[in-house]
Amino acid sequence: MAGEQIYSRCFACHALEYDRAGPRHCGLFGRKAGTLAGFVYSTALKNSGLVWDEKTLDRFIANPDKTVPGTSMGYSGVADPQERADLMAYLKQATRPGKSCP
Repeated sequence: MAGEQIYSRCFACHALEYDRAGPRHCGLFGRKAGTLAGFVYSTALKNSGLVWDEKTLDRFIANPDKTVPGTSMGYSGVADPQERADLMAYLKQATRPGKSCP
């Protein structure tokens, strides 16, 4: 799956089932940004009011700093719309209800 290959770029900081430098992605869709228990977020992300869905995640992944000025995510984003769509499809499948989430 193309999205899984793109996700490998995220793996430097994120994982599906556990926190790394960035929070885990399991249970991502429908979660309010900056609210995963046990993870320390930037004030900007905690106060962003975003709820992760395809639209907000697409916008954030395209340009994190523009979407949430002051975010501590140090990645410049995924500019290519097809790559973002592939990544989103992978994340939706990999984090769907019923998957193992801690």
